[in-house]
Amino acid sequence: MQFKSEDAKLIENISKIIEVSGIKKCKVADKIGLSSAEFSRMLNGRRAIKACYVPAIADALGVTPNELFNGVGQEVG
Repeated sequence: MQFKSEDAKLIENISKIIEVSGIKKCKVADKIGLSSAEFSRMLNGRRAIKACYVPAIADALGVTPNELFNGVGQEVG
């Protein structure tokens, strides 16, 4: 399965936020109601990140949904 570049950017931004924040991926997965394996598949591009998970992921990471798509500290537009 191949994801669009927007999906790749979302995955990249989520991964960067996790790395910078020091939050464990298993904690994020738990907060959004997924197993660690399911969340890992999302971050590895083997499972799509459904829109319904975006607000929960943002909340678990302490950012806005826009920051997940645009990167933390990035201007929109």
